[in-house]
Amino acid sequence: MSEIVFEGVSHRFDQVLVVDDVSLVLRERRVGIVGANGSGKSTLARMINGLVTPTAGRVRVDGLDVARNGRDVRRRVGFVFTNADNQIVMPTVREDVAFTLRRHRLDRADAEARVDAALERVGLTALADRPAHRLSGGQKQLLALASVLVAEPAIVVADEPTTLLDARNARRVAEHFATLDQQLIVVSHQLELLEDFDRVIVMDEGRVVVDDVPTAALDAYRALIA
Repeated sequence: MSEIVFEGVSHRFDQVLVVDDVSLVLRERRVGIVGANGSGKSTLARMINGLVTPTAGRVRVDGLDVARNGRDVRRRVGFVFTNADNQIVMPTVREDVAFTLRRHRLDRADAEARVDAALERVGLTALADRPAHRLSGGQKQLLALASVLVAEPAIVVADEPTTLLDARNARRVAEHFATLDQQLIVVSHQLELLEDFDRVIVMDEGRVVVDDVPTAALDAYRALIA
């Protein structure tokens, strides 16, 4: 597994402290992050691939400083957003997945093979030529995942990937997550998604208040929000 290190990390939005002096080392295969709205969990996750830059401290991914080596880090870290529409940029499903490879300088045959493999992995092969924005919500989220996986990242970070989905499609996304070989970091309000993870971190008011195995961490979070 990869290693993600937060060293005394803090972040402010408009002078509001949203992440407060967090230090963590993440080496487990599957790590969940939970917390109430405004707890800092999404901000923390977005620091992993440089979508957010710390106001203080630093984040390293496999020894690379994210602020200094952003391009190299983004090759290692794929990010799945809450709203898949924010990631879909091309007209068709196949074109959208292929768009991820535009900077990888692959020959055409290799690129097409990787696109086909990514679509097959998430069950979208039959929809490859469908207009991307006409997919269902669940299909769009699977397309977003395929567009990340086609680049073969070492780490996948997903920020509330099932929040906008119904129960059936949320389950489909969870099932695909369970098959990933990559290190997986998931921010979620859907606690059952994280029950079989290796580790769960609970954020509250910008700080890590619990860091434990899922059963203990999720019980503590339920007590906190009660």
